[in-house]
Amino acid sequence: MHADTNADDLTPANAYIDVAVEVFRLLADATRIRIVLALREGELSVNNLAEIVERSPAAVSQHLAKLRWGKLVRVRQDGNRAFYRLTDEHAMRLVVEAIRQAEHAVEEKPGHHS
Repeated sequence: MHADTNADDLTPANAYIDVAVEVFRLLADATRIRIVLALREGELSVNNLAEIVERSPAAVSQHLAKLRWGKLVRVRQDGNRAFYRLTDEHAMRLVVEAIRQAEHAVEEKPGHHS
């Protein structure tokens, strides 16, 4: 069985609940959600991300620093350029599920059920 599918430790007494709350706080920002979605296809530079999410490179860098702090993204330096990627699939799965839940909150029959 894959470790992620083991629900034995998913109890109200789980030791990671407070850390999970911090992960949700990190993702509770539209620009950070857009950054995670942009990174689903792979590694991108700050300038590429800024263009995709329609924010300044300085603002994107600040958001990426927070996502790095939370270990949601990793950086690779290539000369004077930094390239970011998702650490693993978990942040993406959280964002996808949040968007699907938002669709349920807004639509009577969400498009992902068609």
